Amino acid sequence: MRLPRPRHALGAAGASAALALTLTACGGSSSLPSSSGASASGSSGSAADAYQAVLDDAPVAAASQIPSGSLMAEIKKRGKLVVGGTDTAALFSLKDPVTGKTTGFDAGLAAMLAKYITGDATRTKLVQVSVATREQLLRNGTVDTVFATYSITPERAKKVDFAGPYYASGDAILVKKSNTSIKTVKDLNGETVCTESGSTAANDIKEYAPKAKVMLFDGNSECVQAVKQGRADAYVLDQAILVGDEYSDSSVKVVGEPFTTDPYGIGTPKADPEMKKFVDAWLKKIEADGLWAKLWKATLGTAVTGDAPKPPVIGSVEGS
Repeated sequence: MRLPRPRHALGAAGASAALALTLTACGGSSSLPSSSGASASGSSGSAADAYQAVLDDAPVAAASQIPSGSLMAEIKKRGKLVVGGTDTAALFSLKDPVTGKTTGFDAGLAAMLAKYITGDATRTKLVQVSVATREQLLRNGTVDTVFATYSITPERAKKVDFAGPYYASGDAILVKKSNTSIKTVKDLNGETVCTESGSTAANDIKEYAPKAKVMLFDGNSECVQAVKQGRADAYVLDQAILVGDEYSDSSVKVVGEPFTTDPYGIGTPKADPEMKKFVDAWLKKIEADGLWAKLWKATLGTAVTGDAPKPPVIGSVEGS
């Protein structure tokens, strides 16, 4: 999915162009809006209120939807949904150092799912995951689900189940604000390019820019620092994540257009197939009720203007 950049990265012409763009990916089409002037320091009061309103309006599953012996019943009895994720991804899942609360599009979805199962949106426990540990933590039962801008691939689907897709992004390029030589994926040839180890982007760089030197790091923040410090010329990952980085740090910018399509899924344990069906049904419900769109507006919509995009069709990609 192509996300528009924060206002500081777009002039008037760029904003108008972004407003006119239309994306078709994973079975869903979305007209992508222009950037807003939202501050990277945090959500406005109205956005925070809108975010809380979504959680307040989120549904609770009927007892008949949580059969005895299922993972959902275990979660309900435990009184807490254990979520694999992060608290460092701007717009998706970011911890406020003052309040200690983690909010964003992924964090909000996790809270809504927790409410659907337990009746309380606050009943979540976050376990930090990386690209390298997500499958392992799902398979060994450390986490119940993974909400972490988790791209669905057939290879990953051999190890875990994916509910969704619930969102779609695509690989893009982040560079220093002062960089004028890298504008497209072809410009990465001959350059040092970093990404997260184990990510789909690592193979994408080799495919689309075979002469690039690939540098791997464990996490997003390390990749951004490598670019800022000049150890890497560019950073390639899902545009949705890179836009969050640019939104938080004006010394970097996202350039060019996405050169892949990456559908995001909610990871669930393959040993508990009923959990995937349950989460898929819940996703369809919150999309039909308009809560998905309201959550988008309260999170990603604080960085861009316009209507929320149409979510991709659930089950529409291989591996979902």
